[in-house]
Amino acid sequence: MLRAETAVMTEIYVSTDVEADGLIPGMHSMLSFGSAAFSEDGRLLGTFTANLETLDGATTDARTMQWWAQHERAWEACRVHARPAAEVMPEYAEWLDGLPGTPVFVGYPAAYDFLFVYWYLIRFAGRSPFSFSALDMKTLAMATLGTTFRDATKRNMPSHWFETKNHTHVALDDAIEQGYLFCRMLAECRERLGEAGFEPRRRPTRRR
Repeated sequence: MLRAETAVMTEIYVSTDVEADGLIPGMHSMLSFGSAAFSEDGRLLGTFTANLETLDGATTDARTMQWWAQHERAWEACRVHARPAAEVMPEYAEWLDGLPGTPVFVGYPAAYDFLFVYWYLIRFAGRSPFSFSALDMKTLAMATLGTTFRDATKRNMPSHWFETKNHTHVALDDAIEQGYLFCRMLAECRERLGEAGFEPRRRPTRRR
């Protein structure tokens, strides 16, 4: 008989940024995405990025394309070596599987970026290693700072949360920048909880 061993579940925070030519997947296309995997203590463990070919039959959103017209370098960066989503998304799912823990999608705001990534994973890889949930940084900022959701914006966040303000609109650059912001935010949230007498609870998993 095998003895059951209890292990602590390790979460890997996958900061992800999406660049698209519109508002929703299917109707519009994800042009590029970048993910940066971080440990709980703020170490960058690895990255994944790809530029994607546009979807067959998809259109572009006029206002989104007006925005792209003002960011020519970022547009050029997201169109280099574009690959079919049917090739990229299975590779991405395998990369997520290879992380040393359970991947947690982190986005700012998660509602937009996760919408595209989840849709593309299900459509082209047939599964989502993230399951169907994501961690929203605006919500975490709201809880940490004690603000309203609408006031949980970067301009209202403390300067020591930021490592750099060089936002390039290149997916991987922004994912890394966002990941470091998240790690500082998480550390301060837990510090405040600790000062209030709360200890983080970790869910054990059973391994045989």
